[in-house]
Amino acid sequence: MAKVLVETSARHVHLTEEHIAILFGEGHTLTKKKDLSQPGQFACEERVTVVGPKKSIEKVSILGPARSATQVEVSLTDARTLGVNAPVRESGDIAGSGACKLIGPCGEIEISEGVIAAKRHIHFTPEDAKEFGVEDKQIVSVKIESEGRSLTFGDVVVRVSPKFKAAMHIDTDEANAACAFGEVWGEVIL
Repeated sequence: MAKVLVETSARHVHLTEEHIAILFGEGHTLTKKKDLSQPGQFACEERVTVVGPKKSIEKVSILGPARSATQVEVSLTDARTLGVNAPVRESGDIAGSGACKLIGPCGEIEISEGVIAAKRHIHFTPEDAKEFGVEDKQIVSVKIESEGRSLTFGDVVVRVSPKFKAAMHIDTDEANAACAFGEVWGEVIL
């Protein structure tokens, strides 16, 4: 029974250097608040407001480092609250996705695409993938046992890179559905 750590990935924003300058001022560098489980990734002190046609969500976390494209990752509940289209996609697959406005202390930007609900996924190193008997882009299921709300997630994409550390990521809607709070482990089902 192969188990993997399951982490909840709350709403967050990835920004380009250009957008960091517009939102926080020319020459601004993101301030690391804490390291995340994936090597080189970190939560920032900086926050933005995400504005949709219906409502806004304030103080949304920014994750660093800067990326090649700005991306807003929300739950489907957040998307309905904002009134935006957020297709379920892998991170980085933003073509034709939702639009929104981002407001920072020094400026604001409109993005014509980039709002997604992240597809549930597992990060594995090549060694982890071999141990679990999976390969990059394979679709698996993961069973989470919890008090009164055990759940098996299907359509979990495996992502393999030597830059990763083994962990499954689900959004807040998914974590709430499975009562996946605190340290949670899921059984990978092929």
